[in-house]
Amino acid sequence: MNSAGQNVLDAVAALHAGGVVAYPTEAVYGLGCDPHHRAAFEKLFALKQRPPVQGVLLIGADFEQIAPYIDFTATPTAAIERARVTWPGSHTWIFPRAPSAPAWITGGHAGIALRVTAHPPAAALCRAFGGALVSTSANRHGEPPARDADAVRAIFGARVDAIVEGVVGELERPTPIRDAIRGDLLRS
Repeated sequence: MNSAGQNVLDAVAALHAGGVVAYPTEAVYGLGCDPHHRAAFEKLFALKQRPPVQGVLLIGADFEQIAPYIDFTATPTAAIERARVTWPGSHTWIFPRAPSAPAWITGGHAGIALRVTAHPPAAALCRAFGGALVSTSANRHGEPPARDADAVRAIFGARVDAIVEGVVGELERPTPIRDAIRGDLLRS
């Protein structure tokens, strides 16, 4: 197995053990964890020094990985179609949160931010993990995000349980966020 493949396997082992991992995304390095592991989620927020009332988004390698987090009874088919034409890709959409989705992901908001990533390292990590992951920029709250693995190490040291080496995508800024129901742009 090549070192990139081993790198992903190490990250997956860390995720299953309740760890926080860093990985390249479309624009910046992200921090992620298992969205159903509350202690891992709390560790991630402590690393970022981020207020818990702020939600995070989830990424998946395909629609099936993020579908369990959508409340389909509150989501018109047109909203699903609107998002799906942009996926996989660098578009994040806010959907009504499924009742089974952990409330801590959304910071108490009714919606949940989801993206089917097209960025190969992030998608490979989701596939290897077998599900969606929390995804938030690798930085302390209010500071610029890391754009490479060395910057992640400089910010967090050994407090991150694994780092997937790779190159971030070509976006200059984190992905745009839209409301799936209305189509409104919430973050450009």
